[in-house]
Amino acid sequence: MSDTRPLEEEAYDMSGARLALTLCVTKAREGSEADLDALEHMFQQLGFESTMKRDPTAQQFQEEMEKFQQAIDARKDFVSCAFVVLMAHGLEGHLKAEDEQMVELEDLFRVLNNKNCQALRAKPKVYIVQACRGEQRDPGERVGGDNTVMVTEKLQTIPTHTDMLYIYSTVEGYLSYRNDRKGSGFIQTLVDVFLERKEPILDLLTEVTRRMAEAEVVQEGQPKKVNPEIQSTLRKQLYLQ
Repeated sequence: MSDTRPLEEEAYDMSGARLALTLCVTKAREGSEADLDALEHMFQQLGFESTMKRDPTAQQFQEEMEKFQQAIDARKDFVSCAFVVLMAHGLEGHLKAEDEQMVELEDLFRVLNNKNCQALRAKPKVYIVQACRGEQRDPGERVGGDNTVMVTEKLQTIPTHTDMLYIYSTVEGYLSYRNDRKGSGFIQTLVDVFLERKEPILDLLTEVTRRMAEAEVVQEGQPKKVNPEIQSTLRKQLYLQ
C-alpha cells in the first residue's frame, strides 16, 4: 500500500499548539449562541485552545486581537496555526461592534500577518467572517496546476501576507443569513464539514460551498441563495485532522 501522507514541504506542520479566538456580537443577532456552541465543539474536537468573547465594542475588537497576538508571541512552545472567527452585522470591509461603531476588517487582519506576529510567520492564519457584506440578495439562477513547491526552511524572506486564509460567509456586496434558533447556515455547515472530513482545508471549503449552493434560505417568503467566498495565500496544504 502506498503512503499517501503529504510530504513535509507540502503540508503545514500541525504538531504544535492550535489557537483560536472568536469575537461575536450577539446583540440583535438571534441565533448567535447556536453558532458559538457549534464553534466551541469544533475547536474542542480539533484540539484548539479556544477563547471566545461576546459583544466586543469597536475598541475591544482591536484590543482582543492585539492581546491574542501578544499571547502567541509570548509562548515558549511551538505554535502551528491560529484561527480567528469574527461574527457581527457588517458591510463590505467593516463589522458593526456592540457599541454600533464600525471596525475595519483590514485593521484586524493585519495584526497576525507575517510582519506583526513573529510566532506565526510562515504558519497558517485563518479568518472566518460571518457577517453581511452589503444589502444585495441573491435569488439564484437556473443552470442546464501548478506543481511549484516552496520549502520554508530555504526561504531567506517571506512575503508579509502569505499563509493567510480568509473565509467570508457571503460574497462581496451581499447579505449573510442567520436563523433565529439554529444559527447561520454558513457556520453550521462549516463546522459539520470540518468535523466530518479529513481533506486539506481548501477542499473542505469547496464542500462547504457546494452544500450551501444546494441549500435555499427563505426570506420574506422568497427563496434566496448564499455562498461563501474564500481568499487564500496559503503556500501549503493545511490539514486539521
